[in-house]
Amino acid sequence: MFAPSATVLRPVTRITPSSHAWIGRGPAFRQCTAKIVASSRLTSTSLDCRSYSNTSDAASASNEAPQASIPQPLAGIRVLDLTRILAGPASTMLLSDLGADVIKVEHPKGGDDTRSWGPPFAPAPQSDQEALAVAQKAGVSQPSPHWKDLPPESAYFLCVNRGKRSITVDMKKPEGREVLHNLVKAADVLVENYLPGKLKSYGLDYDSCNKLNPGLVYASITGYGQTGPYATSPGYDVVIAADAGLMHITGEADRPPVKIGVAMTDLTTGLYTHGAIMAALLGRAKTGKGVHIDASLFESQIASLANIASNYLVAGVEAGRHGTAHPSIAPYQVFPTKDGFIMIGAGNDGQFKTLTRLLGAPKLATDPRFLTNGDRVANRDVLISLLNDLLSQQTSEQWLDLFRNAPPPHFPVAPIRDMRGTFEHPQTQARGMTQIMNHPRAGEIKVVSPAVSYGGGKMPLSRPPPVLGQHNDEVLSELGYSNADIARLRQEGAIGQ
Repeated sequence: MFAPSATVLRPVTRITPSSHAWIGRGPAFRQCTAKIVASSRLTSTSLDCRSYSNTSDAASASNEAPQASIPQPLAGIRVLDLTRILAGPASTMLLSDLGADVIKVEHPKGGDDTRSWGPPFAPAPQSDQEALAVAQKAGVSQPSPHWKDLPPESAYFLCVNRGKRSITVDMKKPEGREVLHNLVKAADVLVENYLPGKLKSYGLDYDSCNKLNPGLVYASITGYGQTGPYATSPGYDVVIAADAGLMHITGEADRPPVKIGVAMTDLTTGLYTHGAIMAALLGRAKTGKGVHIDASLFESQIASLANIASNYLVAGVEAGRHGTAHPSIAPYQVFPTKDGFIMIGAGNDGQFKTLTRLLGAPKLATDPRFLTNGDRVANRDVLISLLNDLLSQQTSEQWLDLFRNAPPPHFPVAPIRDMRGTFEHPQTQARGMTQIMNHPRAGEIKVVSPAVSYGGGKMPLSRPPPVLGQHNDEVLSELGYSNADIARLRQEGAIGQ
């Protein structure tokens, strides 16, 4: 027999503080010539050497809805992004959305794996003349001389890399490692998603980086965390979704488990990591010390099981698959109509009473079988059958019109929208949930806006997703490398073309 205990879920991210106080940035960036911004920062002694050489970057982003100028809370914070795929890039993109200067480090041959994940791919220029026109519209004076050899810009890569600068560095070469070590000295945050121990041979593990920059906030994102029997196991989103319970509860009861349509385990991990980084920056402003953040897809997924996890931990209730229905609430699922489907959610007894009135069946609210949510869950099959009969009598639009035009209290109901319907939704447009950016290779692209409005509006996006290695010369110049130095690094293969 299951014996409930006081078991609770632990925090998702683990934070190990540095034993050293932060002593400021390395000297290389103090020598940079970029404009120093006099603004409030989370760090008090380091300079903002963010590049302003591409003055049209900010102008190339425009919201479809008017917006006022909004201060960027992370302006002056530099993030060294050593991540690929989705969880890490999503986390660093959120930092960029808030004003951080995110430098994305990619391998010279191909870059981030997701650059090749497609189709679909964004349209590419077909001639030198078109490449020049597209680049200049994006505020870049000249396209890369190797633009024809660059990989296509995949829609997948574009979705999580806006606002970043891209440099291509081969960390297997000593000269490449030196570049990265200099970047570490000048960074506020480093985010990486290599298997535990992989970066040690390059001097880019936490202990090595902490010696270079004791104030560095260092975030590691892995499949299973830095310790434990599975620590060295690789893990994509879908693998962890299977291993940590999500796939088991997704799908129809009498059908095999399925993966959900978006990589939510990755995205959730990115959100948790972003929050931990923000907290660590705030903590560093108070203590002067950096920390090591240990985040994993596995722990993020377990933490995201929410009430399903609690059902098991508190009462020993094993989870199952319920399709679109909720295991603890009824009616709370998709229902068929005369010509399609709608989603109905009666989250309490009052809402159920409103639903029965709108459906023209008020007696259901006083039926002893359906008086409370517990009654409705116990008699779910009977209730759902009755509601199916009622809802199948009219089209989806007829029901939606009835619900929307009814007097208060209003009832939560929605159609099942595809992507076109989602982005043509009047609320999507009213809230400015897309922005147009001029990409230096793909031309005009539309991207999803940050989810949260800040200071009265959407945060203006600083720059489009980068072309592979677009900012090599710019970033290295800020580090103090001369044109001759950069040419030598390129010739040695330490950086890309």
